[in-house]
Amino acid sequence: MSEEKKILSDTPRSERLSYNTKATLFLTSVGGAAALAAFGATLMSVRREDAAAFDKGMVSTREIPESGVQLATRALKWGSFYAVCGVAAISAGIWFLSGASNMAEFKEKMGSILPRIPRNNPPQSRTEFEGLSDLMNYLATDFSRKTPQDKSDS
Repeated sequence: MSEEKKILSDTPRSERLSYNTKATLFLTSVGGAAALAAFGATLMSVRREDAAAFDKGMVSTREIPESGVQLATRALKWGSFYAVCGVAAISAGIWFLSGASNMAEFKEKMGSILPRIPRNNPPQSRTEFEGLSDLMNYLATDFSRKTPQDKSDS
């Protein structure tokens, strides 16, 4: 049993739930902040490109009864709703088709269906890079120097 699994199995259930709740909350907030930042950046980009058309789309007129902002907001709401419902339906469908009654059973069933990922211990190639340029240089030159025999060994 690995050290990490031993530590996790020794911690009380309430402490693990607290940790999982905090982790879920953190990841959800980071995802939400990223979505808001991307939406805001897109909005600012459009505004910078054509400020007059952007301002014209802010208010509804007699020719166009719904402003561009209202239309975009409605589209964003429905798109988000369909995305969340779609992912939930697919996830629930896979869960019910597997016939699992709890997460451990689901993990076991999926582990038997999905292909195994081979361990790379110890690593057969470089794993530490000084930066992105070092990684790209390795991928372009050093990694391609391996012979087909070397690739089949790893």
